[in-house]
Amino acid sequence: MVQRKRADREYAGAGARLLPADQHGRPGDGSVRRPQISGRTRAERRSEACLRRPAETRRHASLKILLLNQTFYPDVASTAQYLSDVAVELVRGGHDVTVVCSRRAYDNPSERYPPRETWRGIEIRRISGWAFGKKARWRRAADFGSYLTSCVVHLARLPRFDLVVALTSPPLISWLGALFTRVKGGRFLFWVMDLNPDEALAAGWLRPNSWTTKLLQGMLRYSLNQAASVVVLDRFMAKRIVDKGMDPQRITILPPWSQDHDVRYDPRGRQRFRKALGLQEKHVVMYSGNHSPCHPLTTLLDAARRLKKRRDIAFCFVGGGSEFRTVRSFAEQHNLDSIITVPYQPLKELSASLSAADLHVVVMGDAYVGIVHPCKVYNIRALGIPYLYIGPAQSHVQELDPMFSARHGEVDAVVRHVQAAVAAGITGRAGFHGASDHGRDVLIAKMVTVFERAAASSSERSVGAGDPATTHL
Repeated sequence: MVQRKRADREYAGAGARLLPADQHGRPGDGSVRRPQISGRTRAERRSEACLRRPAETRRHASLKILLLNQTFYPDVASTAQYLSDVAVELVRGGHDVTVVCSRRAYDNPSERYPPRETWRGIEIRRISGWAFGKKARWRRAADFGSYLTSCVVHLARLPRFDLVVALTSPPLISWLGALFTRVKGGRFLFWVMDLNPDEALAAGWLRPNSWTTKLLQGMLRYSLNQAASVVVLDRFMAKRIVDKGMDPQRITILPPWSQDHDVRYDPRGRQRFRKALGLQEKHVVMYSGNHSPCHPLTTLLDAARRLKKRRDIAFCFVGGGSEFRTVRSFAEQHNLDSIITVPYQPLKELSASLSAADLHVVVMGDAYVGIVHPCKVYNIRALGIPYLYIGPAQSHVQELDPMFSARHGEVDAVVRHVQAAVAAGITGRAGFHGASDHGRDVLIAKMVTVFERAAASSSERSVGAGDPATTHL
């Protein structure tokens, strides 16, 4: 996320709360970092993080907090990782945390997790749902519907919580969270990781004036109106929500963080990953993450086809999603052995796979600014590997100043950028230093503060000027 002065002038004056930023729009680091414990291994230090803080260090009394999202530990989906990070920190701060999530892995529904588990002091309740998959929209809708139905039944048996936090997977799970607090009491916080039904409308999956759209828009408005606080990922997303009539006083802009405790530049892992795929002598252009219509890959794939004769260049697609099969089909159709597809990597292997790239690619669809927020850019920046951005000129990714940039359809420009990176001899980190402006410890501490303040009394229902982690503009 970048907060430039022009963004402040556009709508922040209405009262939106932005995180303190330096002159380049990077979030400040005023929060207290976790102490480093010398003489311990990394695993021991991470284990230590789950311990509760002493009572005298807590800023708030212990809270009962319910977290709602389809994915959670040990799932590798992005929202699972971010929510797990915050949950661990909440427990460390002395709070009682319960999570309701799915038993099925997000990208592999055949993989199932235990229905109940206590992990690092967090009570995890996993519920069942159908697993038709993502091959068709009706299948995905049926899966979401069955999960939401099971969630309603499960929530009906739960007691009141001081704070209920809902993310956006499946779409509009927030509505259940808002309804839960309306019936049983407590405060509701809406953490908007993507915006629906706006995403479905932008993708053409819904008609603007259909009854389904009107119903889903009504559910979104209810979620926003019921929320004591709404957390969004960038200024573009905040603008969309303000345009829906949301009180800017209840909006906090807080970007995702890099997984810098687990994801670091790994020279040995880089060589191991490249050797396993036969990429030792290649310049590797990598797209890693969710392959979805929100991140159209047509321009990148056409560039790969143009560079078919360059035997020294390989295009590696790592991850999953509905468009992952499209990449494979494109490679087969055009006989492109320079395109390699690899499934999602577990977190312990993510450093190796990301470090294997010489040039990363971040993609955002033109219609999705303020709707989705590619989070991969923060891990890439932390690693210090150059990246090419393909997407609209006005977006949070462009404001992070990528080394290379092109618009959708500019295949020639993408080809030139890839060739320029090869000609410059850029390999891996190549002397670049990782950016630390979206560090994990700083931003998680700020998120915990937002949670705690949202659960406070009505006089403090929004994050105020006195909060050390935020600024009231």
